[in-house]
Amino acid sequence: MRKIKKYAALLLAAVLCVLALAGCEKEEEGIDLSVCVGGPVENLDPIYATEQADQTLLINLYENLMRTTVDVSGGTTVTNGIAKSVDQEENYDGTVTYTFKLRSAKWSDGRSVTADDFVYAWQRLVDPANQSPLASTLSVVAGYDAVQESGDVTQLQVSAKNDSTLVVVLNGKYDWFLTDVCTATATLPVRQDILEQWEAAQEEQEEQEAAESQSWWSDVAALVTNGPYTVESYAAGSSLVLTASTRYYGTQSGPAHLTFRFARDAQEAWKLYEEKEVDFVASLPQEQLDQLAEEGTLTPELGTYTILLNCQQGVLGDVQVRQALTAVIDRTAVAQAAGGTAQAAEGLVPPGVPGDGEEDFRSAGALLDNDPSQYESQCRQARILLEQAGYDNGGVGELEYLYVDEGNNAAVARVLTGQWYQALGVQVTARAVTQEELDAALQSGSYTMAGVDLQAVGNDAECFLMTWTADRQENAARYENSAYDTLMSIIAGAADETARMGCLHDAEALLLDDAALAPLYTTGTAWQLRENLTGLCRDARGWFSFASVTTRAA
Repeated sequence: MRKIKKYAALLLAAVLCVLALAGCEKEEEGIDLSVCVGGPVENLDPIYATEQADQTLLINLYENLMRTTVDVSGGTTVTNGIAKSVDQEENYDGTVTYTFKLRSAKWSDGRSVTADDFVYAWQRLVDPANQSPLASTLSVVAGYDAVQESGDVTQLQVSAKNDSTLVVVLNGKYDWFLTDVCTATATLPVRQDILEQWEAAQEEQEEQEAAESQSWWSDVAALVTNGPYTVESYAAGSSLVLTASTRYYGTQSGPAHLTFRFARDAQEAWKLYEEKEVDFVASLPQEQLDQLAEEGTLTPELGTYTILLNCQQGVLGDVQVRQALTAVIDRTAVAQAAGGTAQAAEGLVPPGVPGDGEEDFRSAGALLDNDPSQYESQCRQARILLEQAGYDNGGVGELEYLYVDEGNNAAVARVLTGQWYQALGVQVTARAVTQEELDAALQSGSYTMAGVDLQAVGNDAECFLMTWTADRQENAARYENSAYDTLMSIIAGAADETARMGCLHDAEALLLDDAALAPLYTTGTAWQLRENLTGLCRDARGWFSFASVTTRAA
């Protein structure tokens, strides 16, 4: 009898073990999820990928030192990624040293992820020869300015102490370094050996006068990645299928297969959703966005469409001239011309950026007066400013306004030039250019005024303001004010968050009072996930992670 009980117990244990294994296998299988985040792949090189659709692909294929995840309340939080731990030490000279201990993670080809992978990627990002539009993501790392001046990437203070230890020195105290820089797609690790093999192949092709070369990532199906997914198949212009990586260190609770369908526009994407071809769309048709805007339920986007005024170009060197030009801007009319979800800007920092405590940065109040009843008074004051500067009846001469010829930018330019002429008699010629032409003009300073979509590297007010100090190469407005520089220096070393936030508000007010920039409008967005699904994670900069999406519990 005792033996029978023993065998029965063993049998029961075996059954429970099988059931447990079956349960684990089912959990590992996950769901099959199809999504549409935009058009076909444009660029999967982290230092050049600026489209949110491409950045979404990258964040699901690769993993950074830290990662943005969904918390228990459905919001987002930042947790450890490839970094198993991180230590922070404030140095006597005001710099801050971060030491990252990397976990035992693998690339999809089985090779270990090392600190050198990050050193190489970060040096490549800041190398002026690569002309990455995202290089300023690392502007807070000590040595960044020296690299920009000399081209010597070894001056960037990021180093590998050993395979599992990465050391980074910052030029100040930036608490958002971990949450925003170390989660950015631009700072993802890159394999040096893969790029060197590609470069060697390109040289061989050139010697043989072979066909035109392609980017190192162009063979998408062969990408070596270190994130939760690897590429299973790729149909150019149609779809990209990812599968859960068997080498990923983390628990894979999300989709086993993740299919990206490509759409030309929001209408086509929505049709895929309505026909149940996809379970998620990243952008909704305009009519739906308009309705959500009326309801006040749009999520603010991390950017502000802004005019840069070249403070070292002709009459714009006079602050009163700049103040007059910015005072007569009717932002409500400009936002209407911009269309879509555009709303008149209340400052340079858009809504949605964190402020003191749990408050929004903009909850402290608007810096720009968009009250239509005050517009005529502002125009009168602007004419007085021009007279005080010695320019009566629009006598500042003809000015030029550059803008990228896309979307409704031409309509915005027409409204602006009309306002400047009607209110001040100032003749401004609007000229449409390509993005490359605008970037060149901003870099060289060969422009008067320009409309730009200012996107911050992180979800912090400091990220919108630190660009405009006199020593920053990215300061395309050529703005110089020692008081502003002092404020930004205090902010970079502030230990008290309340005091820091107060200085940020002061700095924004000073920058706009000096009229180095004229914020025009901000925008909002929305997306749609099936109601039976949960776990979607969206970064404030606009990309989505699907690694935790599961079926909602009944």
